[in-house]
Amino acid sequence: MKFGVWRSLWSTLACAALAVVVATQYLKSSLPQISGTQRLSGEYAQKLGAPVEVQRDAYGIPHIYAESLNDANFALGYVHAQDRLWQMEMNRRISTGRLAELFGPASLDTDRFLRTLGIHRVARATLEKLDAETRSLFEAYAAGVNAYLAANDKPLPPEFVLLRHRPEPWSAADSLAWIKMMAWDLNGSWRPELLHMQLADHLSTQRIQEFLPPYPGDMPVPLPDLTSLYASLATAATKIAAAAPLQPPEGVGSNNWVVAGSRSGSGKPLLANDPHLGLSAPAVWYLAHLDSPEGRLIGATFPGVPMVVLGRNDRIAWGFTNTGSDVQDLFIERLDPNDAALYDTPEGKQRFVTINETIKVKGQSDVTLAVRISRHGPIISDAFAEAAQAMPKGYALAFAWPTLRDDDLTAQALARVGRAKDWESFLAAARDFHSPQQNIVYADVAGNIGFIAPGRVPMRRADNDLKGLAPAPGWLAKYDWQGFIPFDELPRQFNPASGVISTANEKITPPGYPHWITSQWEPPFRAQRIGELLAARPRHDLASFAAMQADIRSPYVREALPLLLAAPLARESARRAVAPLHYWEGEMDSDRIEPLLVSAWLRELTRLVYADELGDLFAANWAERPIFMLNVLRDKDGQGRWCDDVRTPQHETCDMMIARALDLALADLSQRYGADMGKWRWGEAHVAVSEHRPFSHQVWLAPWFELRQQIGGDTWTVNVGRSVPGNQAQPFATRHAPSLRALYDFANLENSLFIQSSGQSGNPFSPFYGSFNTAWAHNDYVPMRMRRGDNDRPQLGTLRLVPQ
Repeated sequence: MKFGVWRSLWSTLACAALAVVVATQYLKSSLPQISGTQRLSGEYAQKLGAPVEVQRDAYGIPHIYAESLNDANFALGYVHAQDRLWQMEMNRRISTGRLAELFGPASLDTDRFLRTLGIHRVARATLEKLDAETRSLFEAYAAGVNAYLAANDKPLPPEFVLLRHRPEPWSAADSLAWIKMMAWDLNGSWRPELLHMQLADHLSTQRIQEFLPPYPGDMPVPLPDLTSLYASLATAATKIAAAAPLQPPEGVGSNNWVVAGSRSGSGKPLLANDPHLGLSAPAVWYLAHLDSPEGRLIGATFPGVPMVVLGRNDRIAWGFTNTGSDVQDLFIERLDPNDAALYDTPEGKQRFVTINETIKVKGQSDVTLAVRISRHGPIISDAFAEAAQAMPKGYALAFAWPTLRDDDLTAQALARVGRAKDWESFLAAARDFHSPQQNIVYADVAGNIGFIAPGRVPMRRADNDLKGLAPAPGWLAKYDWQGFIPFDELPRQFNPASGVISTANEKITPPGYPHWITSQWEPPFRAQRIGELLAARPRHDLASFAAMQADIRSPYVREALPLLLAAPLARESARRAVAPLHYWEGEMDSDRIEPLLVSAWLRELTRLVYADELGDLFAANWAERPIFMLNVLRDKDGQGRWCDDVRTPQHETCDMMIARALDLALADLSQRYGADMGKWRWGEAHVAVSEHRPFSHQVWLAPWFELRQQIGGDTWTVNVGRSVPGNQAQPFATRHAPSLRALYDFANLENSLFIQSSGQSGNPFSPFYGSFNTAWAHNDYVPMRMRRGDNDRPQLGTLRLVPQ
């Protein structure tokens, strides 16, 4: 009997092992063909004008040699589909609001919001506004994606297999929609408006302005009494904020800087760029080189989108950071009491445009959604029944955003920037860059450096007393946008006398600048540190630029730490614990204890300072808030009163709260990492997590698909690694960091370097799924070369696409 049981058990285990082996081999066979010849027939042969050669170098980077730019982008679409098909599918489902179709009712609220925004609906209209050349390029790219789908006889990547799904054909509008969706990811200026609405139910206008402070050195924007205006809208705001797709969190931005030959060792310009986006597996970027008689390009591309977004050609290089301009406004529309299809405008009644959407939901019946659109934009309070019911009777909430205009020609600008040869042609291309506004630094082989912040930024009337910081009555003309800042009046520089230009999401407008861009600039910590490092050497080189991108000294910690250490500590054990901090320079090194100790201390202090005032809003709005916290600890204008816990009868001081926060931090760290402080290390806590959509949320799949690395830095270092205090499970882990690093050397552009955060492949069975991840964590790079001889050997293979 026992023998039979054991035999049955071993037989079951053997079958399971065999099934795993078979499944693994099957999924490994989904890796793409990278050598040989792929003959294309039918419509795809007609789209491809001549044979194209795709050489993949030792890093998996494709070098595409074509007879025309359209053919090069056809091949780019083909290799994107080969290496990143699931990522493209997820991106498309996000931008089209079709997640519930694949993942069920849990995604329905997100779909309702995205269908209400109408990203893909607008993208289809925008396609018709592009010039013929740009439209042809996007259509060639889509044809390349579809050529791969038609020719591929291998299993699809594992996500498709596990979800039993097959992708639909790609379209040019899908590409445009993702460009618009990236604009969403880079602008969240409407969220403070929602937060103002929510806070109005808890705080006075003065306290709101303290909690959401102005940029250092600026005066608070005078606001009317928000409590009387918005307290009744708080519930609707909470529902909308919870369901909307995530946008840039606190401290996330990017760095770029450029020096002229007068500030470099070679006498030629140097340019650096590292955009900070959410870490993902695979990364948001895909490195590629396009080579055709119309020009040569190399740099970072978006899977699903043609052309190089960030990079260089033979004559120029460019890099982006996010401006963070206030280009999203909420308007409260007042409805006609007798006809809800009408709303008030300064000119009288106007009828909503209504569009009916049908959302497919896996395992359930279809859901219908009536989208109303006012003159300002879609009515986002209609997206959810709870939000609509929470709105005061007779009112609705509209969302205004330049990206939702069908004449947003950003795609056209992206198609032209890479072909620019000098400052004039670069500016001409940038004129069509409408959304999102970016700080673009520039250098060229003639030795010029420059900066322009292109984008459509709304102009607001002088009597607009809300300035985009809170929802505006839509029936009053004074709150209407007055067009956009003219391109020639946007911030720019060209060959400044200093020989240096840098941006890091800080305030970019000089004193006396005549236009309102935003009051919500990112704190200037990274910008100040970059300025220090640039000034520290009379001349720079690639090595010094690489060291700057790797810099992990935290300006915020250096400002906050003396204020923490000045507080008296009653317990001897607490004084011993902080002793190392007295001699520490704020280097957020992964191998040290000090970064972990101070980060935990500040985390607990933020909770003690403002959780009592925010109440039920605290969990969703728990962030580091450095400018606010420094103002409180310095008792600026009496703001030290925030340290008093309003829930207790006694009066708590900031010194008391600092000591209490340290005790709480030490207890928390002991529970997480053990009682032996000597073993605590920042890197163990500060893990860079590259999440996979959607399998990071599946416990048994996450280890196969996620990428993890211990890194240094914090939210405010040049080499950024943003933590999320409100993440109780992993409060010090980072999911936002440099998604790409690039260095451009005009002494010899072939010496330029780049790297992205994961690897070239989106297939976890590929050796190139996470092949860059360790090098990225260690601040290493790979060569950015276009010279054909340099790319011939070593190489993984050469694939020829041939029209038949």
